[in-house]
Amino acid sequence: MSAKGTGKRRLPMTVTFLEMNAKPAVLPPPQPKGKVALLRCEKPSTHFYRYLYDTIGADYYWVDRKRLDPDALAAVIQDPLNRLYVLYTDGSPTGMAELDLRKAGTANISYFGLMPESIGKRLGYFFLYHTCMNAWLEPIQRLTINTCTLDHPRALPLYQRMGFSPYDRQERFVELL
Repeated sequence: MSAKGTGKRRLPMTVTFLEMNAKPAVLPPPQPKGKVALLRCEKPSTHFYRYLYDTIGADYYWVDRKRLDPDALAAVIQDPLNRLYVLYTDGSPTGMAELDLRKAGTANISYFGLMPESIGKRLGYFFLYHTCMNAWLEPIQRLTINTCTLDHPRALPLYQRMGFSPYDRQERFVELL
């Protein structure tokens, strides 16, 4: 499907918006086997961010940040109220979580995902749990996240298992680059 007159491909999707209004009441996950570290990336470089974003988002049509030039991207990802957390296993980046705190009282998990080779290794719940707990260390009353039908099929069930509840659904399109 292409947008009228533009020649650009568009994929339809259903976006589900979810929220959590209190710290998760779920049990903490067990520590994964091996060497695991979750680090906040202070002032991430655009090339490192793009590596994570492009690799993790390739199969899920993450394109929004690809549209930003390096200066615009740096302004977003290096904003002190926009936090990037990177999950490492055995010394290699395994996942990313971007936590946007720029709206007072609310934190939004803008991007969350694992490297393709790390999917199915029981890291998602561990990583999401700690991402949520880091968010609730901030002065917030609400934590949000969204997913769509182009995301991994286990994304929505994972978010709901963590305690997120859907509050809206919208039909949208992603315009491919």
